[in-house]
Amino acid sequence: MKFRVLIILFLATVSCKSPEARRPVSQSSGSYIDQSVERNKALLSQEEAYITKIMERDSTRDYIASNNGFWYFYNERNTDSTNTQTPEFGDILIFDYTISTLDGKPIYAEGEKATREYAVDQEELFTGLREGLKLMKEGETVTFLFPSYKAYGYYGDKAKIGTNLPITTKVTLHSIKSKTSNESNN
Repeated sequence: MKFRVLIILFLATVSCKSPEARRPVSQSSGSYIDQSVERNKALLSQEEAYITKIMERDSTRDYIASNNGFWYFYNERNTDSTNTQTPEFGDILIFDYTISTLDGKPIYAEGEKATREYAVDQEELFTGLREGLKLMKEGETVTFLFPSYKAYGYYGDKAKIGTNLPITTKVTLHSIKSKTSNESNN
């Protein structure tokens, strides 16, 4: 009887021991990450230099540098002083767009990308386009020049856009349905 009690007490004591963290078998110095950062900085520098060269050659347009790391110009600007609304979180946008290489070679030509309905910041859209749409007003057409990290990045779109490809996107914003008017209709 005493033996059983001792075994039960021993097992209870051993089983209450807190788990110890396992140590990694090998430790990395982080050199791979450092090399990756350097490669990405060099890639961004090359892409920005190329975009700058394109803008310098094109004196017919007024390019604007966004605070988000891309450039754009207006094809058609909404000059109506009563229409100053730009998209905000949750607004429904109806737009269409084309995608080309920086050299102007079409990737997705007009008509290939259907007119799209998009809820601002609530649906998937590549980073640059998501940020670019927020700069637009209803009825405007804007051409954006995106470095690859603002476009489809390392993975591309798994169809026509390859790895680390900077792109030009021409966007026409047809309408903005305000979030507040959407909620009152429901």
